[in-house]
Amino acid sequence: MSNKLKTINDRFGGLFQKMVKILWIIFAAGIISLLILFIAVFQDWGGWFGGMPELATLENAYEENSLASELYSEDGELLGKYFLQNRSPVTYDELSPNLVNALKAIEDIRFEDHAGIDLKGTLSIPFYTLMGRNRGASTITQQLAKNLFKTNDYEGSLTKNNATLRRGIAKIKEWIISVKLERTFTKEEILALYLNTIEYANNTYGIRTAARFYFDQETDSLTIPEAALFAGILNAPSRYNPTRHPEEALERRNVVMSQMEKYGFITEEEYDSLKLTDLNLDVVEQSHNAGLAQYFREDARQYLRQWAKDNGYDLYRDGLKIYTTINAKMQRYAEEAVNEHMAQLQKKFIETLRGREPWVDSDFRVIPDFLETRAKNTAQYRAFVNQYGAGDDSVDIMMNTKVPLTIFTWEGEKDTLMSPMDSLSYYKHMLQAGFVAIDPKNGAVKAWVGGNDYKYFQYDHVAQSKRQPGSTFKPFVYTAAIEQGFSPCFEVMDSPYTFHIPGGDPPTWTPANAEGKYTNEDMTLRQAMARSVNSITANIMDRVTPERVVNLAHQMGIQSDIQAVPALCLGVSEVTLLELIGAYGTFANLGFWNKPQYITRIEDKNGNLIHDFSTKSVQALSEETAYVMLHMLKGGVEEQGGTALGLSREVRVDNEIGGKTGTTNNASDGWFVGVTADIVGGAWVGGDEPVIHFRSWYYGQGGKTALPIFDKFMKKVYADESLDVNKRPFPRPTKPITINLDCGSSVNDDEADSTAVEDDVEIPDAQDF
Repeated sequence: MSNKLKTINDRFGGLFQKMVKILWIIFAAGIISLLILFIAVFQDWGGWFGGMPELATLENAYEENSLASELYSEDGELLGKYFLQNRSPVTYDELSPNLVNALKAIEDIRFEDHAGIDLKGTLSIPFYTLMGRNRGASTITQQLAKNLFKTNDYEGSLTKNNATLRRGIAKIKEWIISVKLERTFTKEEILALYLNTIEYANNTYGIRTAARFYFDQETDSLTIPEAALFAGILNAPSRYNPTRHPEEALERRNVVMSQMEKYGFITEEEYDSLKLTDLNLDVVEQSHNAGLAQYFREDARQYLRQWAKDNGYDLYRDGLKIYTTINAKMQRYAEEAVNEHMAQLQKKFIETLRGREPWVDSDFRVIPDFLETRAKNTAQYRAFVNQYGAGDDSVDIMMNTKVPLTIFTWEGEKDTLMSPMDSLSYYKHMLQAGFVAIDPKNGAVKAWVGGNDYKYFQYDHVAQSKRQPGSTFKPFVYTAAIEQGFSPCFEVMDSPYTFHIPGGDPPTWTPANAEGKYTNEDMTLRQAMARSVNSITANIMDRVTPERVVNLAHQMGIQSDIQAVPALCLGVSEVTLLELIGAYGTFANLGFWNKPQYITRIEDKNGNLIHDFSTKSVQALSEETAYVMLHMLKGGVEEQGGTALGLSREVRVDNEIGGKTGTTNNASDGWFVGVTADIVGGAWVGGDEPVIHFRSWYYGQGGKTALPIFDKFMKKVYADESLDVNKRPFPRPTKPITINLDCGSSVNDDEADSTAVEDDVEIPDAQDF
């Protein structure tokens, strides 16, 4: 003992030694108490501390975080996601080194050295507190433990009513779990798990989703400033939200890069240069409704939700990978075709109205109180009634009060002032469209456009809407005739034909040709179908019977209810566009109907195959009948006056293609179905309700409203050499054809328009028979 210490010891009579012993005893007692506390918390003595998460779940720690299920096109493009939290996991190998370095620099520089708890950092907290400086000591592993297990949620009898004590116990639980995590996972796995559990603001969870949302790129290519931004957001996602608080986010990003320079991850020169750069965000919305094929994704969502429920999965949490038949390129071409045509058609529609309202009765008189009646079915009207009471004048006042509103236009979204009644009127003036294309060989849906814009119009005109198909139903009548031995060359006179209906009121029905005109000359069945001659179709229907046509249509995939009445020959029974296109696919597939399908397989989040979907295929027609009907459909583009002659030369020339238009009463519905060896596609165009339509049949017929969509789509598809879709002949039957196809008709190569023949007539309701 030194003289100085001896002097002190002598002076205080050994008091110093006693104090040192006491301090050592207190320190030892503290350590023992701490160990006992750790054990007590770990084992939850007496249920005081609320228990610990089951340690067995550490092996599957990521399971407790919901993962977005992802929907992919057949060519590997991400179409969209289904999620509660928008999250897609990454592995360590998919992380940019810049991101790893930024995270360590700002969050846990001793990450590689500690075993879950940074003792040096923890013990230094009191020192920094005395210095008036805030300093956290939670390691990345501790933060992961907190994110995965929400330790503060476990309440015991001792901590239930004491928030401070509960937070302290939660911290101990974090330490325990952190040590266990370090023993269970590698450092690389912990980093990846951590980055997968973080929220990055704007409903983006996990680093992959954040990289795609903010910079439209993958995690392995993040630059130093981008990586620093993400590392900086972690401290306070709301405060450093780059889209809402860009200045704060930029300042925080630069703090992270300063730390990276401090610890040698970047040079001083790099820091000085990079801190002057902007955020350079490239935001790509990742909502349920963003991206391609929005209507298709919604239809798929409804199917997949039920499938997941039936098979023990959660579509919104389990990170399923769903692979579809949609071709991303074809989908883009389909959306472009609809947009290009409908933008022009809408202008023509408004122009032809000449300031008049489009909702008219069968005599073209404006329907009184049309908007007022429809307004009562809107959510806005019901909300005002709930607020003010039914019959209160305030309801009408509010329905006619202008408010700021963003509306859909074909030139893009537009901010304006409109009342709810103005808005209703505006959208009732809007024509709607649907388009779908399938591969007839297997029923695979390649493109699906259910409407103008899903954000504004959620009603799907591919699978949800049912409308009268008009003359697009006529091929089913002629198919029944071919099945019964008729030939395309069989001749029938174009003259008025009357159905006699026992017990009917009236007892007879005579469908008229367009404009009531008849040639009173014989026509072949091919010519009659090509020109959409109603009188001959009615004649054939009566010969084969409506019942036979109904049965055949069902065999070919029409699942909607079809009534066996004479007017069926003109398409009186409502169908969906999807089932109509699927049925036409039976012709191109030589008699085999393939149920339209769009899911090929589903994998779990680890890539394990859960379910492989097969095509439902039924032979509905003989090969010969199907091939003869292809020959009949080709008449639409080959016969004089064919209703499909409006197809462009780029689509028709050097190609075997068939088509059929359809137009219902007063041009309420315009249809076109096109058939090729590789693609069967169709379009519907019409108003929100059948009473909304062109006042002129010339502009409202299917050859003008619907055919151009198919034409534009096919031109784009044929021009893309990367797609395996080419102009080529239809497949031939395996056996020789016994039915005569040479009717002496000449092929028409001239540019023509389908307006040469009208197919719009008054179609009675089915209940009239």
